[in-house]
Amino acid sequence: MPKAARQLKARSRAPAPARTPALREAPPEELPFWKRKSLEEMTAEEWESLCDGCGRCCLNKLVEEGSDKTLYTDVACKLLDHDTCRCKDYGNRLREVEDCVLLTPESLREITWLPPSCAYVLLAKGRDLYWWHPLVSGDPDSVHTAGISVKGRVGACETQVPDEELEKWIVAWPGRVPKKAKAPEPNGRTKRSGKSAA
Repeated sequence: MPKAARQLKARSRAPAPARTPALREAPPEELPFWKRKSLEEMTAEEWESLCDGCGRCCLNKLVEEGSDKTLYTDVACKLLDHDTCRCKDYGNRLREVEDCVLLTPESLREITWLPPSCAYVLLAKGRDLYWWHPLVSGDPDSVHTAGISVKGRVGACETQVPDEELEKWIVAWPGRVPKKAKAPEPNGRTKRSGKSAA
């Protein structure tokens, strides 16, 4: 399989609204930034804080011929730290990894391969963040506790798997949200409202 098979190009889809909806439930001054601002209105710091650190977007993906369906593998990008689920060289990732994608509100409208648990995807659809998102929980480890992150689930690094063997590494779990992650916060505590990163 050629390297191009692992490089997912943004595919066209129906035009998105000019702005993503901001979720509103209370007076704006009392809401966390992701409920009162659209994705386009967020500061760079707020935008970056939406990443929950799951690492699912850093897994190699294939596109099924004929259907454009995204097939996830458990083969990680060479820059993904398998324990922290964070990029080892985030500032230089676009230079270091040829097919790394810069996520912006504009590119988000075209990208179809982000996992369904992704905060960017949820907010673009007008949905709220799950209880385990660090902005909601206040705990950066809650993404691991909820079973969302790739921690302990990476099968190999892309430097160890030839392109023609990627099909052997296809897995379904990155494209799903685990039941315990969809449920209310475990232990019955009331969900905390998140705080702005800015």
